Amino acid sequence: MRSALHRAVRAARAVRWYVREFTDESAYDRYVAHVRKDRPDACVPSRRAFERMRTDRQEEDPRQGFRCC
Repeated sequence: MRSALHRAVRAARAVRWYVREFTDESAYDRYVAHVRKDRPDACVPSRRAFERMRTDRQEEDPRQGFRCC
């Protein structure tokens, strides 16, 4: 029973990791880790500010694709 529960928990964690990476949900976590490691004195933007910066950057770069709406 314990090993079956352990396998189920591992599978759930793997699925969660995969979905976060696939949807790029983990981008903010990677960014925060990068800023804290490379520039400990820098102010880390909120998640909302980070997503706004990321969206603006994507919309300005024509190589990122076209977003109509």
